[in-house]
Parts: sequence; structure tokens; C-alpha cells
Amino acid sequence: MSNLILTTFDWVPEMPRGFVRDLRVRWALEEAELPYRVEGVPFAERGAEHFAHQPFGQVPWLTDGDISIFESGAILLHLGERSDVLMPSDPRGRRETIEWLFAALNSVEMASLPWALYLFTGDSEDTPGRRLLDRFLASRLEHLEPILAKREWLAGSFSIADILMADILRLVDRFDGLKDHPASRAYIARATARPSFVKAHADQMAHFAAAD
Repeated sequence: MSNLILTTFDWVPEMPRGFVRDLRVRWALEEAELPYRVEGVPFAERGAEHFAHQPFGQVPWLTDGDISIFESGAILLHLGERSDVLMPSDPRGRRETIEWLFAALNSVEMASLPWALYLFTGDSEDTPGRRLLDRFLASRLEHLEPILAKREWLAGSFSIADILMADILRLVDRFDGLKDHPASRAYIARATARPSFVKAHADQMAHFAAAD
């Protein structure tokens, strides 16, 4: 088995800690009990080597032997192909996992992230743009809520789709965006109670705190 290396920033400000996307990868690696180590790259100065691995200067990326993979969704899919713990091997379970993985990224996060970034700035002004973001996210959550009310996990058993969806919804919940969506909140609670999440979250917080 090749040596897995997860690369993330060596430090970030306090605001995004606990939500930097290397958490998704840590969580998956802990779930699958795959051995790995974490390496840091400078937050302030992003050099040519960083951009060679991640063309937008972001994190994380995963090194698996001679393969370097960027984007958290792509990394999770790669790990899912390595472990039945993360993605079922049967065709139906695999298909459902993949479609919900992409739904989390393309349907939910594309609505939730602009909304959350607006709130991260602390700007609470009621503007047409803000109302548009509110409506866009509300529409996505309204469609997702009845699905989560009927399922423990998106694809039958816990998978990379749940890692991604739960992490995306955590950011919405951080700003109280799920106050009218009890099934979504219960889903997050189930996911984040898993020992693998607890460890991954604690490890990320400790990683950044060590550089203060």
C-alpha cells in the first residue's frame, strides 16, 4: 500500500478553523483506517510547487504514491474506490454514492458557500443580492430536508457522500441556516458524532493551533 500524504496549510486564522476542507479528507481516512501523514504548506506565501499540486493555490491535496490529487470531492472519490467502508462496491450503491457526492458539490455547496461567505464578512445589510442568496439556499434545503427525514444516510450506508454533505451543511448550521430544518440538523448530529469525525476535527484544530 502506498504512503498517503495529506497536504494542508500550516496555519489559518481562527475563523475558518474546523471548516478547512482537509477535514473532509481526514474524516474519510479515519473512517477507512487508512494510514496517512499530514504535511503543511505556507498559508501566506504560496509558491510554484503549491500551484503545481493545486492550480488555484488552495488546499487540500492528497499524494498517493506517484499520484497527486486536488479538490476534496475528487480526493474523496479516490479514497472511496480504495475502501468499501467509504463507498459500496455493488453497482447500485456505488451509483447512489457518486450521484449524491456530486449533488452535495453542485446543488448544495454552490448555494451554501456564497451565502456563508457573505455572512463570514459580518455584513448583515438587507440587499437584493443577499435576498437572492437566501432564496437560492432555501430552495436547496427545502428539497433536501424531506430526503434526510427518510434516510439515515444518503446512499443506504455511511459513505463519502455523507462526509461531503454533512460537512457542507455544518457551515450552514454555523450561521443558524438550518433552524427550520430539523432533519438536516439531526443528520449533521449523527454524522459528527462518529468517532472518525471527532478525531479528524480535533486533529485539524490542533494542527493549526500548533502554529500560533
